[in-house]
Amino acid sequence: MNAIAAIEPAHASAQRLRERAFHGATFVAALLVLGLLGGVAFALLIGAWPALGHFKLGFLTSQVWNPVTERFGALAPIYGTLVTSFLALLLAIPVSFGIAIFLTEMAPVWLKRPIGVAIELLAAVPSIIYGIWGLFVLAPVLQRHVQPWLIEWLGPLPLIGHLFQGPPYGIGILTASFVLSIMVIPFISAVMRDVFETVPDVLKESGYGLGATTWEVIWQVVVPYARTGIIGGVMLGLGRALGETMAVTFVIGNAHRIGSSLLAPGTTISAAIANEFAEAVGDLYTSALIALGALLFLITFTVIAAARLMLMRLGRKALSNV
Repeated sequence: MNAIAAIEPAHASAQRLRERAFHGATFVAALLVLGLLGGVAFALLIGAWPALGHFKLGFLTSQVWNPVTERFGALAPIYGTLVTSFLALLLAIPVSFGIAIFLTEMAPVWLKRPIGVAIELLAAVPSIIYGIWGLFVLAPVLQRHVQPWLIEWLGPLPLIGHLFQGPPYGIGILTASFVLSIMVIPFISAVMRDVFETVPDVLKESGYGLGATTWEVIWQVVVPYARTGIIGGVMLGLGRALGETMAVTFVIGNAHRIGSSLLAPGTTISAAIANEFAEAVGDLYTSALIALGALLFLITFTVIAAARLMLMRLGRKALSNV
């Protein structure tokens, strides 16, 4: 007993030392991440300042992009980035939700794992492969079969008709949105599936015990319980769509203009940078491309921050209702 009592203070002192070292290491790691984030933002701001100082607000409001006359406007890439990301989510969310519900609520045990693994493997496919597939496979199919149908049946409609007018190029905003939706489906569906699996079985069994159908249990039990995770998965997919480069570059057409039709070619911020940075001549041209990168950084950071605030509010509301 005396030996144990004599050893305990030394052991406690060593334990406290290890705890302090661990705490310090994690604190330094957190500061390192913040420092890297701040360094990236500062470097982008310094590089973008010549273009922002020269064009001022016109850089955000103009769609003219002419390297010969050194006139640069970011409106067309901003428009293309936001529209393709929004359409990609519009297409991907229902499919991802259906995949997650099927795997967690309806699929037989022997089928869950193969389909789950296959969906997750889609996330490992390089983006350039999606771009090549979109250019040589998807774009011709859309040009020959889908876009003519959209032009014929949706083009004459009021309000939305102008979105589906013009020649069927095959490539364009809509094609890029299709490719992006396929790319973000694995991310959104994987998060949704994991969140749905955290719903306690007792809650679902209680719903079934009260006579609820599968549809009612999903919408009145599973979705409300997991809505925070659902939003998180959607925002993860949105972040993936906003920054995608190579796949979009292959199929969007890379035209610095805003067309009224979704079938027309366009461009995104990341595609414009990838296409032109290697051949940028002159400080103003390079600075304009860096300014595009700074705008993409700001858009992505704003979206993620807004999603985080939304999740925090939902969490506080859920706690207040308990």
